[in-house]
Amino acid sequence: MAQAIVSYLAYADRSLTSIFLPLLLLSLTAVGFYCYSSYAAIDFFGRSHQIDLDFHPPVTILKPICGLDSDAYENLASFCRQDYPEYQIVFGVRDEQDLGIAVVKQIIEDFPELDLRLVVSDRTIGANLKVSNLANAAAEAKYPLLLIADSDIRVGSEYLRRVIQPLRDQSVGVVTCLYRSLVQGWVAAFEALEISTKFQPGVLVARQLDGLNFALGSTILLRTAALNAIGGFKAIADYLADDYQLGHLAAQAGYKVVISDYVVEHVLATESISDLIQRQIRWARCIRVSRIWGYLGLIFTHGTATSLLFLFASKGSMLGWVILVLTWSTRLAMAWIVGVKSLQDAVVRGCLWLVPLRDLLSFALWCYSLLGNNIEWRGRRLKLIKGGKLVVLTADKIELLANS
Repeated sequence: MAQAIVSYLAYADRSLTSIFLPLLLLSLTAVGFYCYSSYAAIDFFGRSHQIDLDFHPPVTILKPICGLDSDAYENLASFCRQDYPEYQIVFGVRDEQDLGIAVVKQIIEDFPELDLRLVVSDRTIGANLKVSNLANAAAEAKYPLLLIADSDIRVGSEYLRRVIQPLRDQSVGVVTCLYRSLVQGWVAAFEALEISTKFQPGVLVARQLDGLNFALGSTILLRTAALNAIGGFKAIADYLADDYQLGHLAAQAGYKVVISDYVVEHVLATESISDLIQRQIRWARCIRVSRIWGYLGLIFTHGTATSLLFLFASKGSMLGWVILVLTWSTRLAMAWIVGVKSLQDAVVRGCLWLVPLRDLLSFALWCYSLLGNNIEWRGRRLKLIKGGKLVVLTADKIELLANS
């Protein structure tokens, strides 16, 4: 292949060479990323994870509720069916008119043998209302271990017993979980492809390279000592990526952040392409504002798009087709290894052929999100500022920002 590249460069139009070589390098780098992602997944899921049945310290589960999620009852009830001797669940709601309250009350009625509490409070400690909700719920926590899981997460009965295991190591301060999606509708399935075949591989690569220094909202199990060391929930109350910050700040405080071997399920019910695009833009801009070099580095993972652009730049040459086939086949192989074999994601199994199309949309959104800091989140207009902090945009602030 090296000889073919040299030969092509010798005869290529000089005007295309400046485009040709970067696209070639980006495509080959992406192939390397896909291969390393596959290795990282095989290494992680291939390890044996011992369970100490005698290790079961009491845990308080914090459940922030905002509105009525799809399959809300089953999601929340799954946390009430744990094969675990002692735990508490505190449901936090901000608005006393919230539709989720009825579901929580039904849960409390259906599981009278459990320690379940509902906290309704609109006390606010920052721009991220979810963090305020967590802080209000945490005031009722009985135990020194806190587990935070979003309301759209569903788990099996062995979840707590397995997630708790890494805390046998006293240096571990935060445990988090990978996740696969349970989808409703084709739009949700299309969005979910990105999660198991691009986002989760990136998490596994980060773990493999230098360990984890962030957490995922699917599960954040942390010691209250670690939470206190970073300044409590107040320290993350103005950040959009509160899950990332909980792990990141704990790692900076000297605690280890590890991934549990348990994969949770994420109920995804995206109803429209517009919703999909808005959510992806929100998180893309958050990453860009929080970690600009990390965001720019994602270009090295967009091999589907760069290899296609390389084919165009090489005017449909044989080398262009070779690079395209190599990149796309490696990409699909990685999606199968990580999404299907490792995460056992039924969505990826059934829609693997759509991965290249999903990649092209992701690349377009990555390019679009290079500019702009404004986002919409749960009906609120917000602006991301340095570090990923949030500023609530009122009409006055919008006018001021437009004129500044």
